[in-house]
Amino acid sequence: MTEFELKLEIPAASVARIVASMHKGKTTRQRLQAKYFDTVDNALARHGIVVRIRREGRRWLQTAKSPTSGPLERLEHNVTLAALVPGSVHQVDLTRHAATPVGQAIEAALGLKAGGAFPALHQLYETDVQRTSCTVERSGSVVELALDQGWVTAGERVAEIYELEVELKSGRPEDAVALARQWCARHGLWLSTISKSMEGQRLRSGEAAGPAVGAVGAVAPDYQRQATAAQVASAVLQSCLWQIMRNASEVANGSHDPDHIHQLRVGIRRLRTALHEISWLAEGIDPAWAVTLVDVFRALGRQRDHEHLTHQLQPLLQAAGGPALNPGSADMDLSELRALIRSPAFQDVLLGLTGFAHRSGRTPPEKHSLTSIKVIKGLRLRFEKLHSRALKDGKKFLSLNETQQHGVRKRLKRLRYLTEFSAPLFSGRKVRAFLAALKPVQDAMGPAQR
Repeated sequence: MTEFELKLEIPAASVARIVASMHKGKTTRQRLQAKYFDTVDNALARHGIVVRIRREGRRWLQTAKSPTSGPLERLEHNVTLAALVPGSVHQVDLTRHAATPVGQAIEAALGLKAGGAFPALHQLYETDVQRTSCTVERSGSVVELALDQGWVTAGERVAEIYELEVELKSGRPEDAVALARQWCARHGLWLSTISKSMEGQRLRSGEAAGPAVGAVGAVAPDYQRQATAAQVASAVLQSCLWQIMRNASEVANGSHDPDHIHQLRVGIRRLRTALHEISWLAEGIDPAWAVTLVDVFRALGRQRDHEHLTHQLQPLLQAAGGPALNPGSADMDLSELRALIRSPAFQDVLLGLTGFAHRSGRTPPEKHSLTSIKVIKGLRLRFEKLHSRALKDGKKFLSLNETQQHGVRKRLKRLRYLTEFSAPLFSGRKVRAFLAALKPVQDAMGPAQR
């Protein structure tokens, strides 16, 4: 089955209020103890696959999860294990997931051929969580709210867990998203893609954060050439959100890595391009979202510029015998930037777009006036307009002032992003050739311009 779940981080000041809110309705409490496994070389983790054995009260389950094309969805397969004989322990067995989509993902990650034997797995870390949960019915959907408090342990290292999971049990993803928006706005929660298994992996390795996710590392828009207008819009928005959520989660979690800040900014730029160029494909985009995105984008830009001046340009200048610069402090320090990413306004934009993307992706074709032919025609017209303007400005680029030159750079970025967004609708060979021709132009303007 496919699991749709939103993990919301809880600030320390809100824990008591969350607990009180959970107990207003009928709740259940359960202790969850899980052990996580992987190969010696972490082959499963490298492919985003999680395998665990968990005790849920008196029940034991072996679970395997693998990623999908959406940042909040995962394939999941559960196997109920027999009761333990006193003094024994359950052994993990990957054959339990055979002939399932997750099992196929495991075989691909391990490079197994048909009939090949699975390698031995080793326990890496474990979690011990007290879960308080309740079920909420919303617009015909069933959503589970689960407050998890506990620990993740890897050897001698221990980290606390305080999170609220919003999991769709049946119905529509946008109903789960709507509920998450309410809790975020009420209690100052923020969305995170850093799962318990990822926390365990980092704790074991001693790493404070994961790698930055660029546009290449994010999932490309996934849709068919015959897709409806809304399906195209949904796939494009989910691709942008993948990059944004992964990097925003790291910054909100305390990362100071300039790559996270840079790639978050690039992801927001891609999203702004999508909202500008493809919003006509589907109704329901809130104009206020763009305003909040601009505010965060500019704040990230100020921080990036300060980092570039302080850590890259100043050392080069001093090495050449130049004077020490006094760049001062950034307009906001990293703690303020982290607070901006966690802010209810920005989190509401991410969740609002997530709900919109899932709702649009399921809209029946008969409810669209735009056929696939009209979608292709409309995108081609926008592409040709941007391309024509870029050629016109390119011929007189050196005579343009600085502001006008920057406008050319921005249009080239929009041109590249629009090409990548609409790639499934056109010839793959021609798309690759165009992007290859565009790359040296952007490189000539500097790597930061990409």
